Amino acid sequence: MTSVPIKNRGWIVVFAGLFINLALGILYSWSIFKDAIEDSINKGGEGAFTWRESALNDPYAVCILVFAFTMILAGRIQDRKGPKITAFIGGILVSIGFTLLYFTTSYVLWVLGFGVLAGIGIGFGYASATPPAFKWFPASKSGLIAGIVVSGFGIAPVYIAPLATYLVNNYGLHNTMLIFGLAFLVILSVCAVLLQNPPAGYVPVETKKPTAKQKAANGSGIDVEPGALFRLPSFYLIWFILFIGSGAGLMVIGSISGMARASLGDQAFLAVAVIAIGNASGRIVAGLVSDKIGRVLTLFILLVFQASLMFLAATLIGDNTSAPVIVLFATFIGFNFGTNLSLFPTFTKVLWGMKNFGMNYGFVLTAWGLGGFVFSRLSQTLFAASGTHMLSFYIAGACLVLCAGLALQLGRIQKRSEAVTDKPLPAHP
Repeated sequence: MTSVPIKNRGWIVVFAGLFINLALGILYSWSIFKDAIEDSINKGGEGAFTWRESALNDPYAVCILVFAFTMILAGRIQDRKGPKITAFIGGILVSIGFTLLYFTTSYVLWVLGFGVLAGIGIGFGYASATPPAFKWFPASKSGLIAGIVVSGFGIAPVYIAPLATYLVNNYGLHNTMLIFGLAFLVILSVCAVLLQNPPAGYVPVETKKPTAKQKAANGSGIDVEPGALFRLPSFYLIWFILFIGSGAGLMVIGSISGMARASLGDQAFLAVAVIAIGNASGRIVAGLVSDKIGRVLTLFILLVFQASLMFLAATLIGDNTSAPVIVLFATFIGFNFGTNLSLFPTFTKVLWGMKNFGMNYGFVLTAWGLGGFVFSRLSQTLFAASGTHMLSFYIAGACLVLCAGLALQLGRIQKRSEAVTDKPLPAHP
């Protein structure tokens, strides 16, 4: 195979993964659907939803949790069977889950359809996108490639939020679910065909000669078996930091439309779209910056920034908050949250190799799911009790400060492991 078709195939795989994530990112538009359900509850009448207010985030929270834990199984299948079959399974399950919602207002069936079936499908689709893209490019571009592929998941609400709002307003919530269900099946099936691992023996060529620091950052070259992760102190540090960082971001994403309704009215979907722009740009920028200054330093800076935003939001965000402040807050929260989904796949590749990347990253991503579930459920419960998100912001901010300190500890572990290789555990970058 000549260098030109190999290069072209690599970028085809990258953009196929990007478009898969553009479809699956509907998860981040849950607040649009939640508002429609809440309106139905308030209006009442035949065929209306009858859920408790404290349960409005449950399908979203369950979807996040199921999505993350599915990544373990889906990652294993991706490692063994390849990305095509993994993406096909994802498209079918998301389609079934959304189609089920067309028929019901039942809380249990919405948790099953959106939370469980769509959650499993999103996990399979997401697991199929990044690993094959990584394999076509040299280590020096890992941050950039991860940022591009996962940016689709973040940017999706830019088009899904206004589209969902239009469909709900004109065709109703249930018909909207059916339309999305059929669309997912088509999009993921087409993109699955384009996903392809490089041929056996293919080694991507570095276009730049790496420095000694970059060689260290590119990892030890050791492929770690999934079971060995639980003997690595860095795994627990990474897991907890992702648990807090993603949980704080998902808490805001799941409720941003409701926060914005007082100041933006029917245009509240704009806050969802703006948070998505920040989400996607954060993934790309963090990938580029981490390739230059290192992942740990990038992570520390962003955790401090996100903690500061949470403390500011506790005093600024309320019913009388102006539209510009809401939009600015949404942009920065989205940006900081997006960095998690760029940095942590690269941590996984660099620390533990590509052979078992899918399953190893699946274990890491359980932190994302548990964080989203815990913080989303906590936020909705506190809001139902107090009518304000202030306490949720304070709790998230304090946890993020703790994580910034843990990021520094992660850096110390890396420095020690560069000096001494403690077999059988791999050296850290």
